[in-house]
Amino acid sequence: MPRSVVRAGAIRCRRCLLSLRWCICDAIPQVPSTIGVHVLMHRQEQFKPSSTGTLIERAVQGAQVRVYQRGYPLQDSDFISSSAPSSSGKLLVLHPLGEPFPSPETLSDFPPRRVLLLDGNWRQARKMLTAVVELGRCVRLPMMGPSRYWLRAQHEVSYVSTAEALLGVCAALGDSAAEDRFRLHFELHVYASLLARGRQQLARDYLQHSPLTSAIPEFLEQLASRKPIPEQ
Repeated sequence: MPRSVVRAGAIRCRRCLLSLRWCICDAIPQVPSTIGVHVLMHRQEQFKPSSTGTLIERAVQGAQVRVYQRGYPLQDSDFISSSAPSSSGKLLVLHPLGEPFPSPETLSDFPPRRVLLLDGNWRQARKMLTAVVELGRCVRLPMMGPSRYWLRAQHEVSYVSTAEALLGVCAALGDSAAEDRFRLHFELHVYASLLARGRQQLARDYLQHSPLTSAIPEFLEQLASRKPIPEQ
């Protein structure tokens, strides 16, 4: 197993949590959102550079992350964005055990204004679901194909990362512009994280089927040519 080039003492970016050498925060503009995007994050995900919950908070305008605390009662008002208070209405809670995501026909008159994503592993997500299941409508996305989240092994083909779940929401709502831009954020997050782990060959393999190569070729070249930053 190649040694990670992100050492324990390396200075990390406070936003993307990667070492400064691999920081990707300014590569792609934020994603405008017409809905309130909320993430309930398990505390064990909070400081992991691989977390896509923190990616959503950084990349999507107005997205909010709340860290789950067992025993702390959650209310509907906890998932109303202060930056977009008009994003009200029924809360859609994404979970593989939910009912099928509403069809475009049923959403035409009453589109969802708020979506809650559960950020954690399968066991953690089930626990978090019990804390919010009464606050909204629990729904699942259709099959999305193999996950592009190469940073962690998925136990089932149907399991996807939190960021990929949001991509599924954008697709289901027909917001192709938001889907395309956030996909770039997600793919760059995975690619840079592979580089930070010293997995250069895997990172090159990842790029072979990525929209990044045509979308931001200059930034990719710059990222690959960066030199290590001396530890302080």
